[in-house]
Amino acid sequence: MLKNNIKAIRKSKGFSQEELAVKLNVVRQTISKWEQGLSVPDAEMLISISEIFEIPVSTLLGENIAESKTDDLKAISEKLEIINLQLSQRKREKRKITHCLLISLCIIIIIIFIALVSLNSPYLNWDYNNPENAVLGVAFHSFEWLFIRIVPIIIIGLISGIFLTRKKN
Repeated sequence: MLKNNIKAIRKSKGFSQEELAVKLNVVRQTISKWEQGLSVPDAEMLISISEIFEIPVSTLLGENIAESKTDDLKAISEKLEIINLQLSQRKREKRKITHCLLISLCIIIIIIFIALVSLNSPYLNWDYNNPENAVLGVAFHSFEWLFIRIVPIIIIGLISGIFLTRKKN
């Protein structure tokens, strides 16, 4: 099997025994012995041969080399169809997860916004002579100030994302 495969692939790639021998750094007689089944290449040489022929080692070792048939084309097209279906399904799942994530973020931001509005900035009445209160008050005020100014932009982005990722019929 190996001898037939080496010979068939070598001829299909348009190599002579001499050309293959030069690429593998062996003598032509070594190639001839492999093709006659008088000897076999070692594992490292099999890897080198497969790299030169640009095929997997398994093809050299066991698979018969034959001309392409219509059955092969049919099998390939069926495999491609299955792969396309799997990719399409993954894309739908990612879109659904992204959609749910965007809705969840939108809800969380709205809840935080409502909480901030309902609390009505209680830190404004704190005694800022105490350093700990001053630090916490400034932190709360900074968070609230940034949140109120950035949230509208984030909400617009999230709503746009929700519309872009919704299920299309």
